[in-house]
Amino acid sequence: MLAKLPPVDDPRVLVGTNTADDAGVYLLDDGRALVFTTDFFTPIVDDARDFGRIAAANALSDVYAMGGHPLIALNLMCFPDGDLPLDIMADIISGGAEMLAEAGVVPLGGHTVSDRELKYGLAVVGTVDPGRITTNSGARPGDRLVLTKPIGTGVLTTALKMEKLDDESLARVTALMRTLNRDAAEIMLELGATAATDVTGFGLAGHALEMAQGSDVTIEIDVESVPLIEGAIEALRDGNTPGGLFTNHHFVRPMTRLVTRAESYRLDLMHDPQTSGGLLVSLPEGAVNAYIETMTDRGHGETAPVGRVVEKAGKPLSLV
Repeated sequence: MLAKLPPVDDPRVLVGTNTADDAGVYLLDDGRALVFTTDFFTPIVDDARDFGRIAAANALSDVYAMGGHPLIALNLMCFPDGDLPLDIMADIISGGAEMLAEAGVVPLGGHTVSDRELKYGLAVVGTVDPGRITTNSGARPGDRLVLTKPIGTGVLTTALKMEKLDDESLARVTALMRTLNRDAAEIMLELGATAATDVTGFGLAGHALEMAQGSDVTIEIDVESVPLIEGAIEALRDGNTPGGLFTNHHFVRPMTRLVTRAESYRLDLMHDPQTSGGLLVSLPEGAVNAYIETMTDRGHGETAPVGRVVEKAGKPLSLV
């Protein structure tokens, strides 16, 4: 579909669609560029205010992944007018506003349409130093890869839909999805990250594949080192498999070299579609320990090294 669109050849477009990056970047002048993104989706949890918080954190994440600083946002709402009370709309937008306030982002209104299915998200504008953009195409051989949040939101929220998720697990996964990637972005800039992407709907393997292809390298993911949300494997064993997991696996498989002997459920979670996941950051090897220590000091103790970047050889992604 994208191949049918006219190419963008404006020299001020620093990041477009050619590498499937997280946001677009447009040069304003020598020291400033705009970062622009949007994301919205159907409810991921039952609580309306938490849904708003999660959707806002998720939309802001694309700007953080580019090394940018979000400034302003517009609400995007599709609402089943007449089927749900308007108080639900108010709670969703209020939850989004709470996350924007935490991020220091100013809401400037938005747009609502009547739709049969509820959807909410944001369009976000930020700024970034043109010389310090962290695209998903800058990873270099010798770099190490760090993941800033554990994975498993897809299977756990599917368990919620099936009414098989306990309150403690729901609180745990909700807290993770509501956590901003602001600290992860600030620290990666301080330590000279070469590339980054946020891990969302394509799963860890899918986003790592995009980074490998964009950077013209091979990425190796150490499956046993990838942090998992508590209860994720159990939820998968219990049959709570999101449809996106199969779609992601089908897409990634032909471009993946499978070496790992990890159990099948852990391997499946490499393709689990995430909502408001963490950042996958490519760093010089000497910066990895400092990154993890600083993230831990700021309360992100599940940040972990998950792989490495090597010279391009064979398939772009290896699960080892």
